Amino acid sequence: MSSGARMRVRRLTLRWRVAAAFGFGALLLTATLAAVTWNLAAGYMLRQREEGATRQAEVNVRLVDRELRSGGEGLEDLLTGLATSNESSVLIRRPQGWVTSGRAVSPAEFPKPLLALAEDGVPARQRLMAAGGPVIAIALPVSTQDGVYVELFPLSELDRNFRFLSGVLVTGVVTSGVLGVMVGSWASRRALRPLKELTDAASRVAGGQLQARLPDQDDPELAQLAAVFNSTADALEARVRRDARFASDVSHELRSPLTTMANAGAVLQRRRGELSGTADRALELLLSEVERLQRTVVDLLEISRDDQQPDAGNDETVDLGGLLRNVVEPRPGTKPVIEVDVPAPMVQGDRRRLDRIVANLLDNADKYGGGAVRVAVRRCDGWARLVVEDAGPGVPEELKELVFERFSRGAHAGRRGHGVGSGLGLALVAQHVQRMGGRVWVEDRQGGGARFVVEIPEVPL
Repeated sequence: MSSGARMRVRRLTLRWRVAAAFGFGALLLTATLAAVTWNLAAGYMLRQREEGATRQAEVNVRLVDRELRSGGEGLEDLLTGLATSNESSVLIRRPQGWVTSGRAVSPAEFPKPLLALAEDGVPARQRLMAAGGPVIAIALPVSTQDGVYVELFPLSELDRNFRFLSGVLVTGVVTSGVLGVMVGSWASRRALRPLKELTDAASRVAGGQLQARLPDQDDPELAQLAAVFNSTADALEARVRRDARFASDVSHELRSPLTTMANAGAVLQRRRGELSGTADRALELLLSEVERLQRTVVDLLEISRDDQQPDAGNDETVDLGGLLRNVVEPRPGTKPVIEVDVPAPMVQGDRRRLDRIVANLLDNADKYGGGAVRVAVRRCDGWARLVVEDAGPGVPEELKELVFERFSRGAHAGRRGHGVGSGLGLALVAQHVQRMGGRVWVEDRQGGGARFVVEIPEVPL
């Protein structure tokens, strides 16, 4: 099997591996006990049956020998009485031939070594199949007339007891294996509960809930793990909040000079007719950069505010289709095609965040994709899916992850006009979507362009 095929083999979770180990151990233990029990019980019952049959045959052969010595007139009646059941058979070989009683059995079915030992005066017994069933054949010499006495004792009842015993043992083994898996599952769930709590807390921290902590533990080893995790989370939260405060302070400090620059630019804009060609182009470049910097400062303020108060907002049930129309229709310019499932999916979240998600995706399409050509809201297996498509140059494969990072332009950093965007708009989209437990990605649009997809958990209707 190749390494790729091995990677595709899905392994059991740790909990189920522990449960399977418990079940296998219980199965192995009970199977061993069942095998020992079977051998001891079956061997004991079989020996008891053989010894009882041998003693009975020895008593019966003495009665037959006595009857033969007295003339043998009542031999047939004696043999009829000795055949105590319909499944037993009694046979005597005399010089005149075989005399039988009970269930009809042909002497040809007997093994020759068995009869040869009896002929030589040696008692013999053997388990065999005769007349369609298992029997114990006991062959004894008859001193009178040098005959051979053969009696067949049926083993059908013992065979039924064996089948019943084997059924009980197999059922016990299977039941113990199932109980072992159940006990293992219960034990592993209790043993792995601290690990689940650690995973949940780490997931909440990764999702932006920096205040998530592990509860205090009674076990010394688990207490140490909880203390280390909580101290790490405290340090991470403090650092994130410091960075957010720094970004907020810098943004506030930049707003005043940016406002002054924007006002000065507006004054110069009104007097562009007095400027030469080179000065006019410089003014246009300056105004565009001031506008871009103002937009970046606004986004940076929102990100820092969201970092410091990640749970701030009023969660409510929002009609995503109606919200999409409210954001798209008032925008100037060419309107994209709007497609909304009926009924439209409902989501639980802050309406402000949802407005910014849609607006930022549309702004990104306007700046770098020639404008949005299609927006859609779909219902998809428990998710509300928002799609924004543009007809621009698309996003290179190596930048499809980086476009959602803050200030990231990947390999194109420092260049202008590369067409994939930079700044904080898509980073805000990713952050807001993550706060609502969703996911966002970009893919190629059929026919060219980019297709941004947002999925948020749907509220059941």
